[in-house]
Amino acid sequence: MDRPLLISSILEHAEAQHGQTQMVSRETHGPVFRYTIKEHAARVKKLANALADLGLPPGTAIASLAWNNHRHVEIYYAVSGSGLVIHTCNPRLHLEQLIFIINHAEDRVLFFDSSFAPLIANIAARCPNIIAWICMTDAENMPAMEAVANVYCYETFIASEDEKFEWPQLDERASAAICYTSGTTGNPKGALYSHRAIVLNAMTICMPGMLGLSVREAMLPVVPMFHINGWCAPYGCLIGGAKLVLPGPRLDGPGLYEMMENEQVTVSAGVPTVWLALLQYVEQHNLKFSSLKRVLSGGSAVPLTLIAKFDQQYGIEVRQGWGMTETTAAATISCLTEEQMHSPPAQRHLAAANCGKTVFGIDIKVVAEDGSELPRDGQSQGELLVRGQWIVSGYYKSETSPLRDGWFPTGDIATIDPHGTLQIRDRVKDLIKTGGEWISSIDLENTAIAHPAVAQCAVIGVKHPKWQERPLLFVVRKPGHTLESADILCFLAERVAKWWVPEEVIFLDSLPVGGTGKVQKTVLRQKYGNVFG
Repeated sequence: MDRPLLISSILEHAEAQHGQTQMVSRETHGPVFRYTIKEHAARVKKLANALADLGLPPGTAIASLAWNNHRHVEIYYAVSGSGLVIHTCNPRLHLEQLIFIINHAEDRVLFFDSSFAPLIANIAARCPNIIAWICMTDAENMPAMEAVANVYCYETFIASEDEKFEWPQLDERASAAICYTSGTTGNPKGALYSHRAIVLNAMTICMPGMLGLSVREAMLPVVPMFHINGWCAPYGCLIGGAKLVLPGPRLDGPGLYEMMENEQVTVSAGVPTVWLALLQYVEQHNLKFSSLKRVLSGGSAVPLTLIAKFDQQYGIEVRQGWGMTETTAAATISCLTEEQMHSPPAQRHLAAANCGKTVFGIDIKVVAEDGSELPRDGQSQGELLVRGQWIVSGYYKSETSPLRDGWFPTGDIATIDPHGTLQIRDRVKDLIKTGGEWISSIDLENTAIAHPAVAQCAVIGVKHPKWQERPLLFVVRKPGHTLESADILCFLAERVAKWWVPEEVIFLDSLPVGGTGKVQKTVLRQKYGNVFG
């Protein structure tokens, strides 16, 4: 039978097959809230009815500015399931960029967590298309917002609605969600996802070699739901029947550890900076993990030291994924074979540090500057191109296609080995060319972070009068540690080629971080790009 792949079908399946499975959420104002998927589905339908009362035409964009919580998941399903388009806005964007994407997407309604009430007050006057600002809380915790018109309380908005809703049978290629890139160069670009793309990807991440989401698991997605659909975890958990645990705004080490232990979380997903902070908290307080079995890390390269610590000290498997806004969620993942799992620790950790293999439905290749495909030998590096069932073919409201002969150019420099394993070497813009030879900033950073006194680090290429470019290292020291330039440079000299060793080290209290949790190297380049004249 030719049945469409729809977001609403995920909810219907979960309600029918996993109705008593719990969904647990930390409220924005602090307490932990829990209910069953059956109760969740009833509230989703109430919200769908409330949205229908607004009389918005199919395909209308509905925005959210929210943390990972149960109301946000309700919005995910009610909006897309009823034929509207969920636009998850990143609150960490610059104010001008945030206003730009709300207006560019032509959002008509915006749901927001109460902690973002001051932000809404700042942008409301410049977002004229919004007809309703809905605060995701109850009447008791509703913030005062006299300066903004048409503000509603979420619980009041859905209170009188029916718990029954007939989901429309949409075209599976109809738009379901839109996410904007982080806008590191120019304005953010909108990636529009279909129901089909999201459902296929969500089904894929349930597989054992991906996140392994099933009725035996409890997953806590640290990755924000405003970052590439939360890597499709809010969809995958309902497909597989896994308990979904949502951390709300508490993304610090104590908050995450408490939630993981109290809810017996087995699987989690987030960026490396999250895991570094969590491990630092666990180490400082001499704690252990009682249930966590594996974590998926993405967004930037995972340091080998992090993989080793998770594995050897806590018995937790780290899987590294690669994807981007334009790939809907993960496109590759490193899942070790049985043989690799039983190999010596150093080999095992090295195998886990790559980006793994493509999931079914995705193809990749690396190409030279002339566009010719490079061999899969693990050495030939070129720009990574990707195509597949859930790769975007263009950007929202853009008449120019980014594709090259049906392939999407990622801007990453990579190698692929004979077994199909992907290794990201660097971003095209982050490679450092010194004296005609290339240096990988990622490899240098992964080496520097292994020093016991280094909490965070970043490497950029800066102009040099003789060598064209030279690497410049930025280091954030761990609290209570002393570290000087000579110490870290000697450490590096023992581990990398002599000409790779950075020209200078600059110590900072913190690194500039963008909306997706990645270090903003453009900020570092603007400030330090001419230190050598």
